[in-house]
Amino acid sequence: MRQTTLNLLAISVFVITMASLLGPLLQVSPLVPATLTVGLLGLVTFDQLGLGGRLGAIVVDGLDRTSSTYRERILHHEAGHFLVAHLLDIPVVDYTLSPWETWRKGLPGLGGVIFDTQPLEQTLAQGQISALALNHFCMVWMAGIAAEQIVYGSAIGGDDDRQKLRSMCGSLQLAPTQTAMRERWSLLQAKSLIQQHQTTYSALIQAMAERQPMADCRQLLQSTTDTLSL
Repeated sequence: MRQTTLNLLAISVFVITMASLLGPLLQVSPLVPATLTVGLLGLVTFDQLGLGGRLGAIVVDGLDRTSSTYRERILHHEAGHFLVAHLLDIPVVDYTLSPWETWRKGLPGLGGVIFDTQPLEQTLAQGQISALALNHFCMVWMAGIAAEQIVYGSAIGGDDDRQKLRSMCGSLQLAPTQTAMRERWSLLQAKSLIQQHQTTYSALIQAMAERQPMADCRQLLQSTTDTLSL
C-alpha cells in the first residue's frame, strides 16, 4: 500500500474517532459515525484498488502544500531529476509538480518528471542492460534525493526513486551489497552533476516553478549544457 494511501487512511480514522467522541456531546445519531466509517473505508479501498492511490495522494499533497517549504522541496527534487536526465541524454516526456497536475494531464503515476523508459524496459525484459545505461538510469533516479541534500542538507522524498533503483538491480540479480553500493555511488555522481551545472539548475527551477512548457525547458537546457550520450 502506498504511503499516501496510508496517510489518507490515518486521516479517515481520525475523522471517524472524532465523530464517535463528539457525537454524544452534540446529540448526533450513532448512525452518523457508522456511515462515515463505511463511506471513508470504502473510499480508501476504491482509491487503492481503482485509482492506484491517486486520490489519497491528491488529498495528502493538498494538505502538505500549505507549507511553502514542502512546495519548494518538490520543485528542487524534480528539477534535479530533469537536469540529470538531460545531461545523460535520457529523454524527458513531461513533468508535473503535484498529483493533481498529473491527473489533469492524464499522465501515469502521481507526479514528477516522466522519462522515456521504453528502451530500458525492452533490454531488461531480455535480462540485460549495458553497464553505462545502468549507471545513467541509477543516477537519474537518485538525482531528486541528491538535489534535496544539496539544497536542504537532507531529503524527505525519494522513496519511490530508491525502490525503482533497487527493483532494477534485483531484476539483474545483483547482490544487496552491490545494490547498496550502486545506490550510494549514483547519489554522489548525481550530486556532482548538479553542482557542476548550478547556474543551469537554478534557471530550470525558475522555469518549472512558472510551469513553462517542455519545449522551453528543453531549449533552456540545450543552450546551457552538453549531454553525455548513452
